[in-house]
Amino acid sequence: MTSSPGPTRDAIVATAHESIARGSKSFAAASLLFDRATRERAWLLYAWCRACDDIADGQDHGHTMSVVENAPERIAAMAVLTDAALAGRVIGVPAFDALRIVAAETRLPARFAHDLIEGFRLDGQGWRPRTENDLLTYCYHVAGVVGCMMAVIMGVSPDDDAVLDRACDLGLAFQLANIARDIDEDAQAGRCYLPTDWLDEMGIAPEAVMAAQHRPALAILARRLTTRAAQFEASARMGTRALSFRSAWAVLAAAQIYGAIGRKVAGRGERAWDGRVTTSKGEKLGFIARAAVEARGRMRLVEVPRDVGLWRRPRP
Repeated sequence: MTSSPGPTRDAIVATAHESIARGSKSFAAASLLFDRATRERAWLLYAWCRACDDIADGQDHGHTMSVVENAPERIAAMAVLTDAALAGRVIGVPAFDALRIVAAETRLPARFAHDLIEGFRLDGQGWRPRTENDLLTYCYHVAGVVGCMMAVIMGVSPDDDAVLDRACDLGLAFQLANIARDIDEDAQAGRCYLPTDWLDEMGIAPEAVMAAQHRPALAILARRLTTRAAQFEASARMGTRALSFRSAWAVLAAAQIYGAIGRKVAGRGERAWDGRVTTSKGEKLGFIARAAVEARGRMRLVEVPRDVGLWRRPRP
């Protein structure tokens, strides 16, 4: 931390833009649909989330995950910097100063930042889910809460639990699709996010998830993940009624892109992990165009209460 004024807001925004461009082509494409103020704040929030993830996992913008031996120490240092940024102190590290700026410009609750860090702690402890509820709790901490933070950045009140629930649903959908896609990559890093109850049901040992003989059963579990993701995605769409056109457009474009990843994983079956599942530039453009039509018609959606059977985020 530093007592000097530090880099300007414009410089930190530029660095944050570079971060999202390197770390996530999908989020980078969707973020361009926001109005300028929201877009910059989305980049700032992404830069902090990305930096925390990289610190916890020994990655470079989400790539080349490695086994981290000193995870608790890394996460403790991350938490100290985060608290200082939330308190308005100049950190001298662009990603944490990005959080300082976006928190000051919005009503971003500190508890959301703390909830995200708790997800990194779970990973640092080598935690694995036993039940589906455990899995969804983890997904909240690493992605659902990011949906809540993004909603606040888009102008949703931190007290509007109904809309924040829908925003959380989209984060859950994204994470479930990611988990299905990255089963092999996670296994190589010594991780497995499939509930042990599910693995037991299929007769799969956690340390042998990617064994060739388990591919048929693994494909069934991946489809289970993507089916859950689609349910949360459908619920999240109702929340776009509370957003401006451009914010709804960006959210729906991201939903289209990540929904496609989940569908591709499910469609490939046993071959889902022969190569990384992605969406092409042309596909992204198509999803963006389709999302514009959806965003224009969002107010005509018949409001449907959130399914009481869907997992719900924890309350403070």
